[in-house]
Formats: sequence, C-alpha cells, structure tokens
Amino acid sequence: MPDSGYLALFLVGLLGGTHCVGMCGGIVGALSMGAPGRWSMHLAYNAGRILSYTAAGAAAGALGAASMSLEGQMPVRLVLYLLANLMLVALGLYLLGVTRALAFTERAGQHLWRRLQPLTRRFLPARTVAQALPLGLLWGWLPCGLVYSALASSLTAGSAGRGALLMLLFGLGTLPNLLLAGILFARLNEFVRRPVVRTLSGLLVLGFGLYGLLALIRQ
Repeated sequence: MPDSGYLALFLVGLLGGTHCVGMCGGIVGALSMGAPGRWSMHLAYNAGRILSYTAAGAAAGALGAASMSLEGQMPVRLVLYLLANLMLVALGLYLLGVTRALAFTERAGQHLWRRLQPLTRRFLPARTVAQALPLGLLWGWLPCGLVYSALASSLTAGSAGRGALLMLLFGLGTLPNLLLAGILFARLNEFVRRPVVRTLSGLLVLGFGLYGLLALIRQ
C-alpha cells in the first residue's frame, strides 16, 4: 500500500461521514440526550468504535502479510493489491454519488453482526462512560460498506502495524461527523455535501485507485 493510501482512507472517512451518521446516528442521538457530560460519552463511544476499526485493520494487515509470505507469493500479492485498488475505486465512486457501489460488502458482515448485535443491548441505554466504551467497541463491527471497503486496503499494508494505522486514520476521518452530530453537524454536513467538495474528493480517491491499477498493469 503506497503512502497515498493513508491520505485516501482519511479522506474517505471524513467525506463519507454522512454515511457514518446514517449508520450510527441513532446511537449518537441517544448519547446526546439529557445526561450531563455527554462529551465524555461521545468520546468513549467513538474511542471504542475506532479501536475496533484499528483491531480489524491489524488483523487484516497480519493476514495479508502472512498470505504474501507463502510459497508462490507473487500471485497472492497481485490479487490483494488488485482487490485493494478496486475497493478504492468503489469508494471514489461512492463519494461521487454512486451510493450502491459498496452495497455488496455490507452483506458479507451480516453473519458476524447477528451474533454481536444482541450483546449491544447490555449497554443500552448508555448512561455512563463504562457503558459507552464497550457499546462503541461492539458497534464498530456493524456491517458497513464504507468500513469494509477501507479494510480491504489493510490486506496490502504489509504488516499488522500498518494495517492498524490505515484503519486508525480512516476512523479518525469519521470522527468529526459523529462527534459533532447534533451540535455542529449541520454546518459540517452542509460543507461535505457540497457537490464540488464531494466531486473533487471522489475524483481524488478514484484517482488513487486507478493509479494503483495502472501501476499493476505496467508490472
């Protein structure tokens, strides 16, 4: 994964934030209701969520590194590199408005989520940091095309540490939209929804993916 991939995933997290609010908005809204100290609740929830992304990135990075260490590693490396850049293309198309470009990835996580979702009920309604943190840890595994597509890039990171860093940056990109939802979100949402912002960002991420595919063809 070239260094540009880190910037690409941060931008995807930041500018795909309206999708994140759509997926997590109900939980974020519940954390905003009533209780004093709601900032600490939001921070705890988002810390848990981003920790899950980071852990998933570390696992994907380790899996990719292990796969590439097998005998005959070149075909494996090419397949993983192709997958990662195709996912960047899909993410770029999503930012450009092709909203169904990521739908197929969400179906892949439904089995795991059916097992985890009942556990979230133990922490709802979340009224303390001790409830919000594990709620975020669990909610980080919610089937989400944006997350899963970003996670595919971690397969080519080369190590668990780099895979974790990729998903950490993606998670940090999603943070402003979710942390400020219901407070300053209206202004931020207005900005990221501007056609010129989404078009330029989508073209940038799409360009990263196409550049990677062209580099693969030239090899």
